[in-house]
Parts: sequence; C-alpha cells; structure tokens
Amino acid sequence: MSKNKVLMCGNEACGEGAMAAGCTFYAGYPITPQNELISYMAKRINETDGAFVQAESELAAISMVLGAAAAGVRAMTSSSSPGISLKQEGISYLSACELPCVIVNMQRGGPGLGNIAPSQSDYFQAVKGGGHGDYKLIVLAPMSVQELFDLTFLAFDLADKYRNPVFILGDGLLGQMMEPLVISSDMRPTHYDKPWALTGCKGRKPGIIRSLLLGDGVLEAHNRHMQDKFSLIKKTETRVQHFNTRDADIILVAYGSVARIAKAAMESARAKGLKVGFIRPITLWPFPDKAIEDASAHAGKFLVVEMSAGQMVEDVRLAVNGKAKVEFYGRMGGGVPCEEEILACVEASLKSGGAAR
Repeated sequence: MSKNKVLMCGNEACGEGAMAAGCTFYAGYPITPQNELISYMAKRINETDGAFVQAESELAAISMVLGAAAAGVRAMTSSSSPGISLKQEGISYLSACELPCVIVNMQRGGPGLGNIAPSQSDYFQAVKGGGHGDYKLIVLAPMSVQELFDLTFLAFDLADKYRNPVFILGDGLLGQMMEPLVISSDMRPTHYDKPWALTGCKGRKPGIIRSLLLGDGVLEAHNRHMQDKFSLIKKTETRVQHFNTRDADIILVAYGSVARIAKAAMESARAKGLKVGFIRPITLWPFPDKAIEDASAHAGKFLVVEMSAGQMVEDVRLAVNGKAKVEFYGRMGGGVPCEEEILACVEASLKSGGAAR
C-alpha cells in the first residue's frame, strides 16, 4: 500500500473522494462557495469514461442525477444553500424511488441569497427532510479536508448499500480551506449488484422505477418499507466522536467546521482545570442520540455551538430528554464563533449555572 500526500482545498478533496469511489456522472450548476468542486469534477471526470454536465439550472441537475442513478451509475451533484433548496423536489423523488446518489451542500449564509460566508443554517433542511413526504437522507458532516475526501468516498458505498441518497453537509469554510490530504492507493469502492437498474430489457422483463403509486394501499406499503429501512440505518450507521465525557461537568456539542473550534475550546478549558467534554456527531442523520443520552448520566450541562440560530440544539435536547440542562451559543449570517467566545460561554455557565447566551 502506498500513500500520496497532496495539498487540496476542501471542494477539490470532496471531488477526489467521489472519483476514488467510482463516480461516473456529475451534474451541477455554479454557485459560490462550491464552484471549485464543479470545476474539479469537470476536469477529473473527463479523464475517465464518465460524464460531466453543467446543467441549465439546479432543477435540471437533480433530474439528471435521478436519470443517471436509475441507470445504475454512481451519480453526484453539489450546490450551496439556495441551490439545494431548488433541488428539494428531485431529492424527494430520488428518495421515493430508492435511488442511490450523493448530494453535497457547502452551506452559505442565509436566509435568501444571503452571502457567501460559511453557515450551518441548513441543518433542518438536511436532517428533517427538506422536500415533501416521509423520507430520510443519510447526512454526513465532515470537519476537515481529509474527512471531506473520506466521507464522500463512504457516502457512495452507503448510498448503494441502502439504495438511498446520501448528503454531505459542509460549509463555505470547509470548502475553501486548504489542508494536506492523504490518499491511499489501495482504496477500492464496494461493488453492489443492481438488478433494479434500468439498463435495457432485451431478453428480460422490463423494469420500472417510479414514485407515483396510485393503487389502494400501495403507497402506504412502500412508506412502511422505507421506514423499516430507515430504522435499520439508524441501528447500524450512526457515527459519533466523544472526548472527556466521563468526568465532564459540561459537554460541548458541535459538528462540521465548528467542531474544530469547539474541540480547541475544550482543550483550552481542560488546560485551565475545567472539566469540559466534547461530542461531535459525524452522522447528523442518523443522529447519535444514544451517545448524548449516555453522556447526560455524567454531565449536568451541555453547550451546543452552531453557526445558526439553533437547529441541532433541538435534537440534543430531545436526546438529553430533560436529564441535563442544554444551553446554546450561535453565530448567524456568516459569523463564525471563535475559541475565546466558546470558552467564555463555558466559564460563565460553570460559574453562574445560568444559560449561555
């Protein structure tokens, strides 16, 4: 096994992770701060037998991904916040048709057109189902350039394994930052047979993939099948990291790029003798509620830090289920919390017992 160490920005690392996973179709539409990903895929896919399409709109891009996924190829699209909103109808169709694909959102400040600074205000849209109907996306939240590569590679395998769209929830900070990336030469994507794929029906019965199910009870039965699948995913694919939670008086909870800052704040607090722990959800859905519930048996408080007005904090409160106090600190509209701000919230909370602002 050999390893290649390169310097890449996060958007490019995400694209290289897709190529390593065997992505052969990409369709997208430009929007900052993820345009480097589109440019990278245009170059890399053209070096293979795959296909790259700069679509005329986000709606067209997600529809093209649906068609490619139905044909059984590994397909991907990407965008940023308002562009992802435009894709929601197609994402619901992909989910209903049980078509595997990977969707990347490098979030930007909102609402509306907002700005091009990093944000985490699309959490609800990603984990609660931004489109119509009862469906779930597997949502992965990388915190580094290396993880953008690794989790994108994983996303394609998870998508095929469960016949379900997988979402990479990044942000403009992750997409633009540059860090060393280690790529192993022996990485191989898992192969999954796809007898359902529409590859032509010569010599066999035609296949049908659709989300319009009008027969009496047919759609309800399909929904129950999907819910069974989501239950299995929740049991088997939850991913989380935790540090210093056993003796913690207060536990920080953060994901994505903010997790890097919150972890540094925990380390600074520990250096000052404060008993602070840290939990990082890697899968935002399925959410690691059991890990947080277990930690509430030791810690009396949680401090959730987000680049939003408070979205993941609701899932933390549900997981804690009243067993500990859950406080929140957030920045909005492209504001990024710094280590000193988080540490000040921790110190104030431990000193006063009151809620962090």
